[in-house]
Amino acid sequence: MQPAFPPRDAFPNRHIGPNPADIRAMLDVIGSESLDSLIEQAVPTTIRSSTSLAVGPGLDELTALDRMAQMAAENEVARSYLGFGYHDTITPPVILRNILENPGWYTAYTPYQAEISQGRLEALLNYQTMIQDMTGLEIANASMLDEATAAAEAMTMAHRVTRGKNNRFLVDSNCHPQTIAVVHTRAKPLGIEVDVAPISEWDTETPCFGALIQYPGTNGAIVDFREVAERVHAHKGLVIVATDLMALTMLEAPGHLGADIAIGNSQRFGVPLGYGGPHAAFMAAREKHKRQMPGRIIGVSKDRNGNVALRMALQTREQHIRRDRATSNICTAQVLLAVCAGMYAVWHGPDGLKRIASRIHGFTRKLAGAANAAGFSVLNAEFFDTLRIDVGQQREGILSKARTLGINLREHGDNEIIIALDERFSEADLNDVIDALGAKDAPAAESGIPADLARATAFLSHPTFHKYRSETEMLRYLHSLESKDLSLTTSMIPLGSCTMKLNATTEMIPVTWRGFGGIHPFAPPSQAKGYQKLFADLEKWLSDITGFHSVSLQPNAGSQGEYAGLLTIRQHHIARGEPHRTICLIPTSAHGTNPASAIMAGMKVIAVACDDEGNIDVADLRSKAEAHADNLAALMITYPSTHGVFEETIREICATVHTHGGQVYMDGANLNAMVGLCRPGELGADVCHLNLHKTFCIPHGGGGPGMGPIGVAEHLAPYLPNHPLVEMGGKNSTGPVSAAPWGSPSILPITWAYIAMMGSDGLTDASKVAILNANYIAARLEGHFQVLYTGSQGRVAHECILDCRGFKATSGVAAADIAKRLMDFGFHAPTMSWPVVGTLMVEPTESESKSEIDRFCDAMIAIRNEIRNIENGTLDSEDNPLRNAPHTALEVGGDEWSHPYSRRQAAWPAHDARSHKYWPPVARVDDAYGDRNLICSCPPWGEDALDD
Repeated sequence: MQPAFPPRDAFPNRHIGPNPADIRAMLDVIGSESLDSLIEQAVPTTIRSSTSLAVGPGLDELTALDRMAQMAAENEVARSYLGFGYHDTITPPVILRNILENPGWYTAYTPYQAEISQGRLEALLNYQTMIQDMTGLEIANASMLDEATAAAEAMTMAHRVTRGKNNRFLVDSNCHPQTIAVVHTRAKPLGIEVDVAPISEWDTETPCFGALIQYPGTNGAIVDFREVAERVHAHKGLVIVATDLMALTMLEAPGHLGADIAIGNSQRFGVPLGYGGPHAAFMAAREKHKRQMPGRIIGVSKDRNGNVALRMALQTREQHIRRDRATSNICTAQVLLAVCAGMYAVWHGPDGLKRIASRIHGFTRKLAGAANAAGFSVLNAEFFDTLRIDVGQQREGILSKARTLGINLREHGDNEIIIALDERFSEADLNDVIDALGAKDAPAAESGIPADLARATAFLSHPTFHKYRSETEMLRYLHSLESKDLSLTTSMIPLGSCTMKLNATTEMIPVTWRGFGGIHPFAPPSQAKGYQKLFADLEKWLSDITGFHSVSLQPNAGSQGEYAGLLTIRQHHIARGEPHRTICLIPTSAHGTNPASAIMAGMKVIAVACDDEGNIDVADLRSKAEAHADNLAALMITYPSTHGVFEETIREICATVHTHGGQVYMDGANLNAMVGLCRPGELGADVCHLNLHKTFCIPHGGGGPGMGPIGVAEHLAPYLPNHPLVEMGGKNSTGPVSAAPWGSPSILPITWAYIAMMGSDGLTDASKVAILNANYIAARLEGHFQVLYTGSQGRVAHECILDCRGFKATSGVAAADIAKRLMDFGFHAPTMSWPVVGTLMVEPTESESKSEIDRFCDAMIAIRNEIRNIENGTLDSEDNPLRNAPHTALEVGGDEWSHPYSRRQAAWPAHDARSHKYWPPVARVDDAYGDRNLICSCPPWGEDALDD
């Protein structure tokens, strides 16, 4: 008889914070007999799913890693010289280990609270400065989702700048094909006419509002666009140039040649290919267009002590504020990848980048010489790293020989190939490519850089790009920035609606494996069998979890998921002969990206009221659905609601919309409370986007990356996003929404590992404990803060809203003061003033332990007592710990202390804070100063104070 061995540790026990004894103690505080009885009170029985998840039992961590290693091994990492804007690169190990693989960087949240985000804000400022310098334009944002969507955003930006005086947009046919396709997708619902042609054939006599040029082109050609830019400017149009950062070390900056906007991909600055992403795209523009730029911009301001402090500038453009007047629906960035790309420039400096570029160009010249000597025609005499070669009838033999050598070359036209070289290219690689061509080594061709387009302007002149050449200094610089930020390595981040949960190490390990990171997105599908298995598993699991027929993994952000979902609905109506259905009903409590996405999808937004309990006003919904029945396209609804409760009328709401011919789009931002308990597809929703960076453990990365796949009912499956270079998606698709076919594949192993290790029971338990933890916070803070909304049985879902509005009248304290004071306790603030102004929305998630939740509750109670002391006069109404928070080490440790409260109360307000103290690096940031004095690049070296 075989002995019974104990099983390996179950992963859910590592992921879920409270242990069974803690759960029992928490239930006692809440006043509930059991966890299941609490769930029955919080989650209406009318919405509970009748079937359990079919994911299966969870894997232990070692087995999960073995399975992922097998999938990675099934991916063939060939040498891909395909181009299309993607190039293999070398991630400097100091960046790989200390940023990309470091939870101090990847578990931080979006820098809404600037005082505890100074490290990544500085890193992003480096990135912006790099982009401004390389492109020759005055302002850059902190990154975009990918190059194709950046081009589409630039198009709509140009349309706004020119006030939509005409709808004609010119596109260079030498742009990357995926860029052209995404531009078409974005243009169609907005009525923009896209005219694609070679630049030499452009009709510039007819007015246009903008033009998109690729420099260098997808086929490697370098075109002097100065004359055509003048012709576009003659019509008051804007010139957009899609460009390559490595090429710009040798080519003149587009801003000096007439470009108004420059976009591109920073991937080749040290970010792995990853089968297409995530990568940080960039956008730069003229100073005069700064208020029309989409995305986030980091600016220089000062704190209350006059010291330099960084912040997100122009925050009124944030989508949760502007809603249907937003400049775009993007509410995130690719922060982690932008930090890597910016640090690649810091590490190499301008001289190092020039050496890398010269080496790439030198190999390209040698390859051109060999091709010419073999009797082939190199069709672009001007080039940086990409050659277009006419090989006649020998093409199939060349491609076949290359494949046997493990090399991917690109087919083009009838008898042509394109070869795009990269940083990893070596002498041995050159010999293999020459061998595949059937050629021999020959003298290098002349420089492919046109003399009148050679780079004449300096770049990266700031000392930051010259100072860190030894690894010791670079390591210390990176660590100094990391220590300025508050991440999940420091404490709980209790942000409502943002689900800052554990990103387990086992989930993260495979992300930087070469088997996942080294594959070009347009490599032959036969080389990505491991990825295809991973995609198939995820699509099956996510369909089961959501109750939908089909899933698309293409949207690479929650905002992209919203947009893709609405496009499927729009196309469904068009296919049924009802293109006039364009009315989108959106509750006033919805995420701000919802109305912005609806506008982008060509819809008109009609607001639906909410009642006093935070639920959708069903009578108002019914009235507006009836009034717009002939033109109703969709309802967008967040579930559980933005107010943190399960609305019991959800089935009635969906039925009302369906009765009047509309479709129901469900925002899945709060799916963390639903997994295993109820399914959106069973409640009546037709489409739902899923934030994998929330519910399914992809880390927030300091503000990105994210993934926003969509699940759809069977009748919407034919309209899912497709791609021009890879067969995928629906047969009647409206087109791609992202540059890469599967969005950001290299981070999907995280979600695969999470679902596989949790299993059906673990996923369900996670939802239950997320609800438990939120209700525990509500119970512990009872008598100190009012919980604004609860369900019919007095329970919240996975988050709770604390009402702080009354404190302003009694003590002068606002929600912002509480948020800043929490930093002195070592906590990130909850979501502030949303969805209700003057409130704090708290979401603990299932992965926080009872002890950490208690520590947070103790801090909130201590802050409430400080407010009471202001109310009773014990603390000064103006000079008090809340109004002055946060307190820095420089201030507390200084020679002077003028405040009427002690240094200990300022900096160590809780006993446990004395054992491990997080110090905010700057005092409260002056946002108004930053907007009045907008500086969005690195300030002069050594500048540590600002004067009015």
